[in-house]
Amino acid sequence: MIALGIMTLNIDSETSYLDGIAAKAHSCGIECFRFIPSQIHPHSLQVKGKKFDSEINRWVECEFPIPTILYDRCFYGEDEHSKQCLPIVSWLKSRDDITFLGYGLPNKLDLYEALRSSILSAYLPKSYPVNEITGLLKELDKTKKIILKPINGSQGYGIYYLKKNDKTFHVKTEKNKKIISHIFPNEAKLMAWLKTLLKQHKYLYQPYLELYNDDFQPFDIRIFIQKDENGVWVERGKGVRVGTTGGILSNLSAGGSAQDFPTWLSTLPAHNKDFICSELEYIITHLPPLLEKEFLPLFEIGVDIGLAKNGSLWILDMNSKPGRKVLLQTRKDLKETLDLAPLLYGKYLSQSDLQERKNLYEKTLSN
Repeated sequence: MIALGIMTLNIDSETSYLDGIAAKAHSCGIECFRFIPSQIHPHSLQVKGKKFDSEINRWVECEFPIPTILYDRCFYGEDEHSKQCLPIVSWLKSRDDITFLGYGLPNKLDLYEALRSSILSAYLPKSYPVNEITGLLKELDKTKKIILKPINGSQGYGIYYLKKNDKTFHVKTEKNKKIISHIFPNEAKLMAWLKTLLKQHKYLYQPYLELYNDDFQPFDIRIFIQKDENGVWVERGKGVRVGTTGGILSNLSAGGSAQDFPTWLSTLPAHNKDFICSELEYIITHLPPLLEKEFLPLFEIGVDIGLAKNGSLWILDMNSKPGRKVLLQTRKDLKETLDLAPLLYGKYLSQSDLQERKNLYEKTLSN
């Protein structure tokens, strides 16, 4: 049988999703394992983790060789365990005898630099590294509003809206599903705060885009695409994420809600519907091959598209380890398809020329 290993930083992460995959593995001729990268023994290369026992329908602790096909569901933070696991995963990606379903994408700034001259450049908000505070303040003085994002951020964490008033500065973010707003009385106070912030993470800034609906709720369109059992990119579904009135995030983890895409689309004028659907189709047709041309092979991508008040569409984020909440809340019928997808693609890879696949993409490894 084919051995598929699912890596997480916590042995109990994404329980419902991984249980769904494991329950269907045996019928696909696959043995399913799950483990933490730091549990690989450096000398014996044996792994302490869990194997799914199809006879009793549950995970059991065991020790096993590193599976030849790996599904990386590790979400890294700034903690010591993340820092310990990162080089281990990079080492696994470099091995010729191991194939990943997807090899991940780099940070937001590297993504922007790779795509800024592509045919999708018009859909990308201009992004600049925050190398010095004075440059950031000059941009704020010119445009009055900007968005600050950590280049390695996810789930909306650490995103700030900055606005320059006549004499004061307004900063807004969302934490623990609450909008946090602060007024700085002068530039000196704002600079002191920015210095502290930039010591914690590397940031980029973008122009502020009016990505909210008539109720002043931020919203975006999440498109979920994967490779099927033949290695062909397919769209699994779309959903609309709607945030809190007056907020800046639509992420479900930040308190947003999910809406069915066809229902949302039905509220728009006919000419808007055609334009939006045509634009979305153009983006998702061209984005995967562009990313795989620049980086290593991928298995799935969550693409977040913003719709501005002036009707323009913007690619806000691309995630190689997307969540499934938006789809499952609006399309419960997709659960079996999503559970089977890693198994069927893993089976396809096991029957392909893996070395040829890796040699085709001699790129810098990403996480």
